Amino acid sequence: MDKIAFTPIEELGEFGLIDFLTKDLKNFSGKTIKSVGDDCAVIDLQGKKLLISTDMMVHGVHFDLDYFPLQHLGYKAITSSISDIYAMNAMASQLTVSIAVSNHFSVEMLELLYSGMKTACENYQVDFVGGDTTTLGKGLIICVTALGYANQEDIVYRKGSAKNEILCVSGDLGAAYTGLLILEREKQVYLVDKEMQPQLDDYEYILKRILRPEARKDIIDFFAKMKIKPTSMIDISDGLSSEIFHLCKQSGVGVKLFEDKIPLDPMTYNTARELNLDPTLCALNGGEDYELLFTLEADDFEKVKNSPDITPIGHITDEDYGIKMISKSGNEHPIKAQGWKVFNKSE
Repeated sequence: MDKIAFTPIEELGEFGLIDFLTKDLKNFSGKTIKSVGDDCAVIDLQGKKLLISTDMMVHGVHFDLDYFPLQHLGYKAITSSISDIYAMNAMASQLTVSIAVSNHFSVEMLELLYSGMKTACENYQVDFVGGDTTTLGKGLIICVTALGYANQEDIVYRKGSAKNEILCVSGDLGAAYTGLLILEREKQVYLVDKEMQPQLDDYEYILKRILRPEARKDIIDFFAKMKIKPTSMIDISDGLSSEIFHLCKQSGVGVKLFEDKIPLDPMTYNTARELNLDPTLCALNGGEDYELLFTLEADDFEKVKNSPDITPIGHITDEDYGIKMISKSGNEHPIKAQGWKVFNKSE
């Protein structure tokens, strides 16, 4: 069998690498005047408001290349970033990608990474308009800046919810976290016995949720179709509990959350039990689901109450009530924001 020949990155150089990775990019939005290849991208906003969000993913902090396929990593880097734009009730339109990468990576490996990015851009009709590359002593860092647009009157902030409004969430929660735990479990088994094959066949849904998550553009499209504007909204990247605290803090309100209303996929529930974990805690504190958490006035809730993709999970209270959950047994418990944290104190 012939040995595969890999191309060293230094053979192409920085600009040659950029040309190679971006040679077949397409523009989808119709608003990009100048894309990759100049000092700046030029975008025609046509009177709308520009929204910008930047996210960084660091090897060893946000992903583990021992089990994260590079195509999926590229896809996730894009969808996790544009999710912030959708969380403002806006449309993602353009993005830039900057990477810092070590000499451990070949051109072909980076081509796989960027192929996932290109697939995400095509699926969401977002233009890849630029970025930067530089060297790194070890590992990989990906930084994505997403740009979006909206009319001023359509933009939704974290601040804006009021007493008696309905707290809702899209999709289901906790799947990404349980998927991550399965990957970590199988990695530890492999490190002990390199002959063992990972046992992943029964976990397809939750593995997809951690490795190749989707942003909820469909929910924003649904809002526009139904003429709904949430009073506040945020995407769930750090866990339901943390995101609830963000909305409450910004709006100066409290929340009554009902445990039995939190949407859990059966695979998430069963995997959590298999791992001797409380499924509810996985949903509250796991993160990386990239679902949308939002509040609606009663009239708008009537328009969504039959949607299979939207679940009411509680309601807004006075700030004095606090942030509490009513358990399945009917008991009331304060919620603690224990979502994922990047910076932990040293031992």
